[in-house]
Amino acid sequence: MKKLKFFIIPFIIFIVLRILSVSSFWQNIEHKSKDRFFLMRGTREISDGIIIVEIGDDTFNTLNERWPFPRDYHAHLIENLEKAGAKQIIFDIEFTENTNPAADELLAQAAGKYENIILAGKLIKTVYVNSTREQLLAPIDLITQRGVEWGTVNISADTDGFVREYELFQRKGKEIKLSIGALSLIKTYRLEKLDEEVKNFSGFFRIGGNLIPKVTSKSTLINYYGPAGTFKRYDYADVIDDSTFTIPSLDLDRYYDFVQNGDFKDKIVLVGLTSVEFHDTHHTPFFSEDQQLMPGVEIHANFIEMALRQDYLREFSYIKFLIIFFILSFLLFYMNSSIKPTISIIINLVLLVGYLGYSYYLFVQKSLLIPTLEIPVLIIIIYIAGLIFQYLKTLQERRFIKHAFGHYIDPELVDELLHDPSKLEYGGEQKELTVLFCDIVAFTPYAESHSPKETVDILREYLTEMVEVITRNKGTLDKFVGDEIVAIFGAPVNLEDHAYWGCKAALEMRQRINELKEKWKAEKKDPFEIGIGLNSGVMTVGNLGSEQIFDYTAIGDNMNTGARIEALTRDFKTKNNIIISDSTYQMAKENIIANFIDEVKVKGKTIKIKIYELQGIKKEV
Repeated sequence: MKKLKFFIIPFIIFIVLRILSVSSFWQNIEHKSKDRFFLMRGTREISDGIIIVEIGDDTFNTLNERWPFPRDYHAHLIENLEKAGAKQIIFDIEFTENTNPAADELLAQAAGKYENIILAGKLIKTVYVNSTREQLLAPIDLITQRGVEWGTVNISADTDGFVREYELFQRKGKEIKLSIGALSLIKTYRLEKLDEEVKNFSGFFRIGGNLIPKVTSKSTLINYYGPAGTFKRYDYADVIDDSTFTIPSLDLDRYYDFVQNGDFKDKIVLVGLTSVEFHDTHHTPFFSEDQQLMPGVEIHANFIEMALRQDYLREFSYIKFLIIFFILSFLLFYMNSSIKPTISIIINLVLLVGYLGYSYYLFVQKSLLIPTLEIPVLIIIIYIAGLIFQYLKTLQERRFIKHAFGHYIDPELVDELLHDPSKLEYGGEQKELTVLFCDIVAFTPYAESHSPKETVDILREYLTEMVEVITRNKGTLDKFVGDEIVAIFGAPVNLEDHAYWGCKAALEMRQRINELKEKWKAEKKDPFEIGIGLNSGVMTVGNLGSEQIFDYTAIGDNMNTGARIEALTRDFKTKNNIIISDSTYQMAKENIIANFIDEVKVKGKTIKIKIYELQGIKKEV
């Protein structure tokens, strides 16, 4: 079950973040982060092959005309641009309604005379309560009857109002109409058989040999070259200002300067409205930098420039990203729930900054867009989840330690264990300790001569008092072996003067048993005697139980020697019935009063050991 947590928790986080990533709120944030990449990259160099003839505020002031302009103006513009050597003339202005018949005829004649003209139309959608009506608005019949090419100028925005995609065509039923940008490519490549040369595949849109990656079924991402005004603009009034056209304010015949300088020669010229009041201006990724809306005609210019240079933005493979995201969820959670938070936060910060830097590198160097925020958010959330997991794990360890040791060692030592639970890891370690064995003298005859209830009651009172003394003196209750008490000093928490604390505990146990004996006599109960033995040395101590049963204990030769020394209390008559080994005496002699008894040979030992009678603590005498 513990191991399942490493799969269940990151899997839940993975699912929740995937659901969140498809929400409009999340997508808007993701868009903003990618917009920041455009600002960081800045304005890029463009070719001089695409220019804009703008109808802006200065145009209206110069011509002193209201919109729409007489269509003979546009006819005059076409003628002037053709004379100046324009490669293509693309209007982002819709001529979908009849006006003055004579002016309409002049425009139709001018547009029909040349093969490099592209006019504008639009798909209009009208939403009713229970239905949606679609209508393709084409240029007036006078124009279309002359075979003039026209394309759609629809511009769609994301939910946050920013334009990041370019629609390559519009569909009404089975009828498909290409955009003015797509038609510009067709004319550039001089394609004739549109049904063969223009193909709409699932992942890209092919025009001739140009493969345009698709981000939706009919659009591609726009790799903007800069903010509004990046493409060179010429005022509409200046271009029609020749000797045959009179400008009301100041007639300078500027057109001839353009011809002489070759400003329009072999250029793709887009004609469109740039004045904000005509509502054909849009938010783009560069808006937050200069607060300038981009006119629709310049959005078309950005697409044509991008397509001619085949400088497309592509999206990172969704399947590949999903696999990376899935695997990373588990790896990050395992890391954050296994290592210290102070280390993991450094690793997470490096991963976060590294990923953002790599995303920007892919954008600038590879024109590749990878989801920018999903991985950083995953890193942050899993870091927090790892902290919570480790916190809960620590609480569980604290509860376990309190439960396992609360009745066996001093509360102060329990607190130390809570600060460093690693001291309780499964397995043993070699450690210098002092062991105390305390046994009831002649307990078997005592039990046989008393009822089970009497024996159990007095034994419970005795053991309770003895354990209280041991824990108060920083000892750890190892085990009960029948009526025998085994305690260790110096583990699981280090105790520098463990021999002293063992001796002190033994003397207090003697004092307490004397008090109990007086009490039992007063209660008409038969008292008993105890013997205590202590030994110090290196032992193997730790969690030496199984994975099912926790057993914190000590083993080893010095442990066995302690038991043999306690047995000697039956053979040597001493004041307190407490015998300690030479090793215990040497460690604690500065603080204890002890008399040498003898050198003895104990069971299991080939060499004799010195033993001492423990009489008291020096500072208490």
